[in-house]
Amino acid sequence: MERVAADRTRGGLAKAMAVLAIIGAINWGLIGFFNWNLVNALFGGETRTAMSALSRLIYSIVGLSGVALALTFPWKKSLGATTTTTTPRTDVGFHRRTEVRP
Repeated sequence: MERVAADRTRGGLAKAMAVLAIIGAINWGLIGFFNWNLVNALFGGETRTAMSALSRLIYSIVGLSGVALALTFPWKKSLGATTTTTTPRTDVGFHRRTEVRP
């Protein structure tokens, strides 16, 4: 029971971190492509500053990475997930692989 609760907590934490990373990366993409900062627009601050081409390129790449993460992150646990374990065979000195479904 405790392990299931810990796995559920880790899964929720991983999803929360992924959401924050995606939001941050998309904001960086907006800065790189359009020189517009969503966080500053929502919460105040300077919205226009001079920026080098290299920094805009880096912001753009991070933004595209965030979009890719949002599209490829495993938001739901796979139903076909299996754990492979080895069990010793008593009649032969080899190990046999068996699948255990959680």
